[in-house]
Amino acid sequence: MKINIRLLITGLVLALSGSLIFGCKGSGGNKGNDSTASNNTTGNDNTLLGAGSTFVYPLFSKMFAEYGVSHTLKVNYQSIGSGGGILQLTNKTVDFGASDAPLNDEQTKKMGAAVLHIPIASGADVITYHIPGVTASLKMTPKIIADIYLGKITRWNDAAIAAGNRGVKLPDLSIAVVHRADGSGTTYIWTDYLTKVSPEWAQKVGKGSAIKWPTGLGGKGNEGVSGLVKQTPGAIGYVELAYALQNKMPVAQVQNSSGKFIAPNLSSITAASNVSLPADAKVSLTNTANAEGYPISSFTWALLYKEQDYAGHSQAKATQLLDLFWWVTHNGQSSCESLNYAPLSKSAVAVAEKILSSATYDGKPIMKK
Repeated sequence: MKINIRLLITGLVLALSGSLIFGCKGSGGNKGNDSTASNNTTGNDNTLLGAGSTFVYPLFSKMFAEYGVSHTLKVNYQSIGSGGGILQLTNKTVDFGASDAPLNDEQTKKMGAAVLHIPIASGADVITYHIPGVTASLKMTPKIIADIYLGKITRWNDAAIAAGNRGVKLPDLSIAVVHRADGSGTTYIWTDYLTKVSPEWAQKVGKGSAIKWPTGLGGKGNEGVSGLVKQTPGAIGYVELAYALQNKMPVAQVQNSSGKFIAPNLSSITAASNVSLPADAKVSLTNTANAEGYPISSFTWALLYKEQDYAGHSQAKATQLLDLFWWVTHNGQSSCESLNYAPLSKSAVAVAEKILSSATYDGKPIMKK
């Protein structure tokens, strides 16, 4: 498949755009680092640095802007992918990370100390595409999705796709598969789902934040993938729902484990996330058994060191960090629905409260809630 070099460059440019800095009252403006987070042991207690998930970036953007209205603090969040956020937290160059996949054993070991997973909300990986002349919401089965990403279905008018989308005029056009090029929680969600629904995928590829792709072109971040899909005729990709909606891109309905074709929206994501969280908040939502649930849904988490003095923080900064995420898991939940993220349930909030309350400084609890 020939790829236009201009499109590759465009994707890279789009991928570099994901960062946000929100100044709060009394912060003195948006000073500070807006590219790579500087070491968080500098003593600057007026700024919190975070990095990671592009999946949660639209939501954090809104939450942190709202938080800034009434708090004397700046939050600098870099949308660089879950893998990048985990690496920066490991290196203690940020105050918090963000990931759409819980830390695995290797990542946990490299951290050198316990890391808390704070549930933020749940969202959806969606299938988006650019088929000239087609604006309909296509219906996709698990097998079709897996076969496209395995490189077995290569044209849009393939009989398997056509059979489930009667009445849609599908062109005889090559499918340009687009996937993430960076370490990505969005990719973890995607491959976690495919591993559950496709034995062939599970055997040949498996799941992870970064994998060896059977086929396709890589884009950096949800921004890069959505940009490449939007500008490449015949392209298909997976992005967080907010990116597809903001770019006015079509999204597919996906057949769930109950055999129903489900559109990704607030209602179906909420249905999928209607589960009891374990004490550590680590749970997979993909391939939900809920008949009304969208099957490629997931929680997203903020990652913080449990022992905040280990992270190199002052006690004041540790308190600011815990206060921020207490607000995010309470007042900040009002930002979720307008962006089609499902807010935390009451039981999930209770789990988040216990996790936040377990954070310590010099062995003593930080939270006074």
